[in-house]
Amino acid sequence: MRKVLLSLVAISAIAIPALAGKFNKKVSVGDKAPTFSGLPAIFNGDETSVSLPDLKDDVVVLVFVANHCPVVVAYEDRLVDFTNEYKDKGVRVVGISVSSMDQDKLPGIKNYMKEHKSSYIYAYDETQAVGKAYGATNTPQFFVLDKERKIRYTGQMDNSQAEGKVSKTYLRDAVDAVLKNQTPPVDETRAVGCSIGYKKS
Repeated sequence: MRKVLLSLVAISAIAIPALAGKFNKKVSVGDKAPTFSGLPAIFNGDETSVSLPDLKDDVVVLVFVANHCPVVVAYEDRLVDFTNEYKDKGVRVVGISVSSMDQDKLPGIKNYMKEHKSSYIYAYDETQAVGKAYGATNTPQFFVLDKERKIRYTGQMDNSQAEGKVSKTYLRDAVDAVLKNQTPPVDETRAVGCSIGYKKS
């Protein structure tokens, strides 16, 4: 009973039954986003918590990340720039780590945020329930949620780890479209990056 109560307090990730997407085998574009609450997080250097229902922004960008992943590190400057550019446009960026490696837990997250001067909310989900609910398989993997918290885009930030070789800006295009109440030109891409290791149930 104590274990159940702790799980309910820490997180209430709900997987919505749905047909799988083209690449995502758990959720599809157009689905109601699985919710979560009470995730411990770091924001502006301080410890806090984040719950999806408490975010009142027009668009929420969830990105599953892990400090140890070199692909995440390669995208960090772009993610910080994106966060800073869109924070006054009604867009909230929330990073979530579900990794069980020490550097990806909350103390490591705090150090990572300070080192990279990251400006988004970075949460830790020890239960891995949120990652499973979203069908997250890689880091970084992005999900764009609209005002009604429906999934409007899922997949990569862009088409190249090397910033100078980027020719398709999937995340930016999707967010710009959703802010205009339009359909993203591309709504799903295959997630590319470090594989997420889930603990066996």
